[in-house]
Amino acid sequence: MTALGGPGGLAPRLGSGARPQKTRDPDAADLRRARRVIAVEIAVVITLLVFVSGAISYGMLVRGQRADADRTLAWSMRQGVGVMPPGCVWLFDGGAHAPLGQPPAGMPVVALFSRVPGDGDVVTDRSELGGMEYTIRTENRGGRITQGLFEERYQVADRRSLLLGLGAAELLALLVSVFLSRALAARAIRPLADALRRQRTFVADASHELRAPLTRLHTRAQLLARRTPAPELDRLVADTRELGDVVDDLLLSASGTSSDLVPVELGLLAEEVVAAEALRASEGKVRIAVRRAPEPYVVRGVPTALRRVLSALLDNALGHTPPGGSIEVWLGAPDARHVELSVRDTGVGFPPDDAERLFERFARGSDGNGRRFGLGLALAREVVTGHGGTIAAAGHPGAGATFTLRFTRAPGELT
Repeated sequence: MTALGGPGGLAPRLGSGARPQKTRDPDAADLRRARRVIAVEIAVVITLLVFVSGAISYGMLVRGQRADADRTLAWSMRQGVGVMPPGCVWLFDGGAHAPLGQPPAGMPVVALFSRVPGDGDVVTDRSELGGMEYTIRTENRGGRITQGLFEERYQVADRRSLLLGLGAAELLALLVSVFLSRALAARAIRPLADALRRQRTFVADASHELRAPLTRLHTRAQLLARRTPAPELDRLVADTRELGDVVDDLLLSASGTSSDLVPVELGLLAEEVVAAEALRASEGKVRIAVRRAPEPYVVRGVPTALRRVLSALLDNALGHTPPGGSIEVWLGAPDARHVELSVRDTGVGFPPDDAERLFERFARGSDGNGRRFGLGLALAREVVTGHGGTIAAAGHPGAGATFTLRFTRAPGELT
């Protein structure tokens, strides 16, 4: 029995001025992560929209330039070398060419003549000659091959100017999108942050209001146990202390502070929880026991949280196991790195298809007894997942149920 006001007592624990170690707030971290994700997504969408718009504009410009070059070459070649072509066009018709003077090196492109073998054949190609891009049109007219070359000097300059402008617009859009997306993301997350703040305020207020009556209850239980020693009274003192731990955990959660992880021996914890439920099991005529090897099953975790998980599993088993049934808490090691704990009962069981649905909030089966709200298993999974473990359910109607927890062994206990 814990002495009144002694170490581990409820009154010092709830009223102590000791401050828990501040750790990373997972809820606040999730909100920041969500804000970053939304901001990045908005920025990416804006940037992509500008990029796509620029790509479409560039494509339309190039397409228009090439269509204009094709029209200019077709018109110039119909006029023939006797008519002075536009300044950006060279025409070759047999031995004649226009304009007069020495044509640039590589003209005409004789290699293209073989691509127009028949009368009326026309081939348009784009190539680079002497460092300059040209549109080249080659025609076969009655067996005579003519060729026109359109110099794209000004078109290339226009493209480069457009690309430069699009690049500047893209950079500006990126900078604007960064600031705009941050503002929009903060605005989108604000209702969630407010809801989380209200939830924490409610939990903190409710937990704080429970502290005073719970402290009085624990103190009176200690006094009664001191005056009239009895195992049941010692159990009552322990239960009120455990309830105080739950209130403390709620206050820590509401303040954004998490408890430190410490080595927890699951075997001893299971034996304590089973002992706490022994009276209830006896009243319901249900046998309850722990089966384990002598070896330690140590994991890193929060003892009060893991105790609540085991209590929830035993509460679920007791609520669904009829008189004459049995509940077994089994501990084992599937391999050197993991520890498993199973709670097996001979109760009403459940359909295999419901194994995952059991861990949903407010999911309740039609069998069992007591006023059950369908939160125990959902909360248990959240705690187990928060400890880096897994929880699984298996069962059949009328053949009982098994809930299995798996955790990683504490580093110092790996074999």
